[in-house]
Amino acid sequence: MIPASENRRAVTDTVASLTAQAAELETRATELRKALAVLDDNMRAASNALQLILRSAGASDAPRPTPSPASGGQVPRVS
Repeated sequence: MIPASENRRAVTDTVASLTAQAAELETRATELRKALAVLDDNMRAASNALQLILRSAGASDAPRPTPSPASGGQVPRVS
């Protein structure tokens, strides 16, 4: 039979290890959310730029650009 002190030590070590892993996973999840937000902004900007190009080329049925939340509601200009 395993002494109670060894069992408590094993449980304490397991809890500490799982706590550290949880903190690492939370950090990684936050990093991934930020990366997805940047990707969303980039995709929205590219889509808006393409829509503006289509509209300026005379494609009257091209959808209107949608502002990016990161741009403060401004539609990007194509030069």
